[in-house]
Amino acid sequence: MEESALLGRVRWALAAILIFGLVGIEIELFLLKHTDGFWQLLPVALVGATVVIAVWAAVRPTPASLGIFRAAMGVFFVVGLVGVYQHFTGNVGYEKESNPGLAGAELYKLAAMGSTPVLAPGVMLQLGLIGLLYTYRHPAIIRKET
Repeated sequence: MEESALLGRVRWALAAILIFGLVGIEIELFLLKHTDGFWQLLPVALVGATVVIAVWAAVRPTPASLGIFRAAMGVFFVVGLVGVYQHFTGNVGYEKESNPGLAGAELYKLAAMGSTPVLAPGVMLQLGLIGLLYTYRHPAIIRKET
């Protein structure tokens, strides 16, 4: 198999994995009722919009669709980091409220194991990286040397 054909198949596989992951996250966010206020609705809206953008970029890869897709993946990465931080600090606040004398390593250990899953937003980081990998040296955006 020619290298460009193989890379095309790999790109399709990455797009399929990404879209499958996005749809799964969107369903999970709704099932978990992750809809209370701006910070919980942000990933719901971002994932929904990104599904549309990812399908667009996979079906009609143009410099414009891939550029918007890359920007969305960058936002995904940042929102994932913010989500990990918010889940952790929310758990720290809960643990401090439940046990005011708690501090140091024990506080952080309990916060990491808290009821709000600290690493759940990390899935957004992973999907953002998969999306960026999909666009790496994509033939629709590689400039032809003249």
